[in-house]
Amino acid sequence: MEILIPDKTTVQNIQKQTGCHLVIAKILVNRGISSQKSISEFFNPSLRHIQSFETLIDMDKAVKRITHAILKNEKILVFGDYDVDGITSTTILYEFLTTTGADVTYYIPHRIKEGYGLNVHQIEHVVIPGGFNLVITIDCGSASHDAVDQANQAGIDIIVTDHHTIADSLPRALAVVNPRRHDCPSESSYLAGVGVAFCLLIRLRKHLRDINFWKNKPGPNLPEPNLKALCDLVALGTVADVVPLIHENRIMTKAGLEVINTCPRPGLEALIKLSGINKSTVNAEDIAFRLSPRLNAAGRMDHARLAVQLLNTKDIDKAFTLAKTLNTMNTQRQEVEQKIFHHILMYFNEEPELINQNAVILGKQEWHEGVLGIVASKLVEKFYRPVILISFKENIGKGSARSIPGINLYDALCRCSEYLEGFGGHPMAAGLSIKRENLKPFQKQFEKTIETMTAGYELIPNIRIDCRLDFDMISDRLIDEISLLQPFGQDNPEPLFCSEKVDITFSKIIGKNHRRLTLRQRNSKLNKTVNAIWFNVEGENMYKKYFDTIAFKLRWNHWNGKKSIQAIVEDA
Repeated sequence: MEILIPDKTTVQNIQKQTGCHLVIAKILVNRGISSQKSISEFFNPSLRHIQSFETLIDMDKAVKRITHAILKNEKILVFGDYDVDGITSTTILYEFLTTTGADVTYYIPHRIKEGYGLNVHQIEHVVIPGGFNLVITIDCGSASHDAVDQANQAGIDIIVTDHHTIADSLPRALAVVNPRRHDCPSESSYLAGVGVAFCLLIRLRKHLRDINFWKNKPGPNLPEPNLKALCDLVALGTVADVVPLIHENRIMTKAGLEVINTCPRPGLEALIKLSGINKSTVNAEDIAFRLSPRLNAAGRMDHARLAVQLLNTKDIDKAFTLAKTLNTMNTQRQEVEQKIFHHILMYFNEEPELINQNAVILGKQEWHEGVLGIVASKLVEKFYRPVILISFKENIGKGSARSIPGINLYDALCRCSEYLEGFGGHPMAAGLSIKRENLKPFQKQFEKTIETMTAGYELIPNIRIDCRLDFDMISDRLIDEISLLQPFGQDNPEPLFCSEKVDITFSKIIGKNHRRLTLRQRNSKLNKTVNAIWFNVEGENMYKKYFDTIAFKLRWNHWNGKKSIQAIVEDA
């Protein structure tokens, strides 16, 4: 447990400038938010603050080519990805281009049958026969060198928009808009694919305005699109892809949550209702743990185009039909996922020495590819080390990899690339393909690589505490001001506090392993008690009557039209 200690003078200055609670001032300093400008932008985020569309390299090339395609009524294909980031990216670009009257179609590859990214087969069997003049990749394309070359030979232009880590060279596309390009001056490498797509739309709309497109546009008098109305999907894709929820990502997500909570599109309204979420208080946590899994279920269990159809429909009845289908798929996904997860845990019981390795790499014949990433994430959470799970079909395996903070998964795979048929992804998540005969040498090399990368520290999760908090400081005002720090996510986590010498005055087990508590701190001058909930309690923690130290979050608990302060216990 690491308790962060912010600079006292900076904390005092922030408190004087803003009048905020002392605890909030400490949290801001811990997050690196201390200047007047950064504080103002944090508490008053605006889409006007987004600047990446000005600095992303190749953006102007992309915008001019898309504009030409619109004006000449060329056939445009939006080529997306099957995860929530790709689904939402595809939908916002498709919706925007539709409002311009463009001849546009979208295509999402099948996760298992086609795999990730644009390939030669799709150029030959989808793009060329379809008579497309322009292909815009969304959330993919940075590694599609062969496919781009094939398209070039056929006289078809490719615009790549992506955010994945780039290898040594770029594909020879007309434009490659990716903030992770080594030559890109933009400082927005934190953007999700949908964030890059949204920046493209900001720039494209501006260019269309500059040429008076909306005034002079022939045909039906369609209104200029309101980009904030698309932020609901930008929020979905950004949160689902677990990119840092800072700067422009936070701006777009906050704007998107406002849209979701005030005027949700039919598809989201249906999904929210079936997910059991209060439709007026949807937050980033709801997106991450309730909405995203259901949207992802389409690509994992069947085809991701079902999710695009849900998000794109204007018909509420069709929306509920599609949402019910995704809900059923999500239940099926959970069953398959649990089966694989428990199978692996049983294997660990038989081979306990595996848990002591620096990384877990397992392969099995015909595991369901669609759920391996989720299972890998659960294993990372349980054992806190990188995990790679591979499903083999005959001699070729496809795998999903997940990592922990401090271990760059993409770099680790680069060091083992001689054993892989292909790979791509991010520091925390990646996908790969491998021949069966290379599995064992890959396991050995990857284990050595992680051992080198972790030299000097143990693979133990580090709990970062924002500040010590006596119960006497807990108040309605504090909870209200904590709420202003939302949306919470990667790099802007929900504040975590710790208190010492805490008695349990009431305890009740609910469900299988959740514990409802009433807590009182021994040194409390106000004799204040705090109601708490502790989820997924294990072992002796089920029966503890006293905590030397407790780590917790603070939220409003809404129940029966009333709200009360509640602590969520994270560790003790």
